Amino acid sequence: MPSPDSSAAPAEAPAHPAPSRQLSMPLTAGIVTALVGFTSSFAVVLAGLRAVGASDAQAASGLLALTLSFGVGILWLSWRSKAPVTLAWSTPGAALLAGAGTPDGGWPAAVGAFLTAGVLIALTGLLPPLGRLMAKIPTALAQAMLAGVLLPLCVAPFKALGSAPLLVAPVILCWLVMMKLAPRWSVPASLAVALAVIGLHIALNGGSVPADRLLPELHWTTPEFSLPAVAGLALPLFIVTMASQNIPGVAVLKSFGYAAPWKPSMLVTGAGTVLGAPFGGHAINLAALSAALAAGEEAGTDRARRWIAAFTSGLAYLVLAAFSAALVTVVAMAPQGLLEAVAGLALLGTMASAIASALAVAEERIGASVTFLLAVSGLSIAGIGAAFWALLAGIVVRWVLKDRSTAERP
Repeated sequence: MPSPDSSAAPAEAPAHPAPSRQLSMPLTAGIVTALVGFTSSFAVVLAGLRAVGASDAQAASGLLALTLSFGVGILWLSWRSKAPVTLAWSTPGAALLAGAGTPDGGWPAAVGAFLTAGVLIALTGLLPPLGRLMAKIPTALAQAMLAGVLLPLCVAPFKALGSAPLLVAPVILCWLVMMKLAPRWSVPASLAVALAVIGLHIALNGGSVPADRLLPELHWTTPEFSLPAVAGLALPLFIVTMASQNIPGVAVLKSFGYAAPWKPSMLVTGAGTVLGAPFGGHAINLAALSAALAAGEEAGTDRARRWIAAFTSGLAYLVLAAFSAALVTVVAMAPQGLLEAVAGLALLGTMASAIASALAVAEERIGASVTFLLAVSGLSIAGIGAAFWALLAGIVVRWVLKDRSTAERP
């Protein structure tokens, strides 16, 4: 057994790390946060924007607008709060768009829905009753709706495996190996393999990447507003973003001992969404999964300096924004199904968590199952997509069954 003196020495060692290490750890953690956050889900964002009517140029503009808006938002929030607050685009929201399809009114109507969702996010920070109303939406139903939206996307890699096995198999194999060795890097690594496959495909087919489409450029779209787009896109986008990103983002920061600045965060992300919407950005929010990279021990032993990791990630995102157009241009030349395969792999973990949360409570399972199946069905009534009807049906089923169970009690 070690003596008290010998046990005390190691405990004191990490309390005063070298100044260079105090700075290098949060800087490195911030860069990793940005790289993982960007590369692990930008394919989902592109798939979602294209599904609701965006052209390649408009999708590239949306990716750029999103990255710029939450990069600047991170700089502001982390500097003001001196906490490791990080933001991201709404990956579940992009997945929702991918399953919704082009709304009546086309891309301008989708942009109007993005803007509406941004206003609702900002109002959540300004109006506490709206936040309380959001909290009353059953978690099981919100997660079931998300799982139903994600299922078609998560099936995509395996459908593509049947149609183009030689192109898709290396991507899936890389993802599986990295899930075993370094799960955090599984999607970025599979993306790297996919880009290599795209490069080989372009070379073998004698294609070339147009140089005039490699520089980032914002494209304005005048928003149009319609009831079907607001009900079928804006409201589900708002609910999914709040339930699957903002609320978990607060929980992640709390787990590391930090209080998220709720009102400023909602105002910044809401305003950022509103400003980015006419340029194609669908929604930004508090980061959830990537938030742990900037708030955890990887960002240094000095908790008071971990905000530097978040601030660094904001700077890194602004650098990555410069490459958004080049990525979209290269991906646009990809073989059919390859981008969807990467997006599906990126969402597998999210879908599994959503299903587990939706079915965790026995009393909620029937309502959650109805919500899930309706979301998968792709049902559209009066131009309003399945996500809205799925959540509405789940609430009705839950209310009926809860009322019956209460009436049967002695």
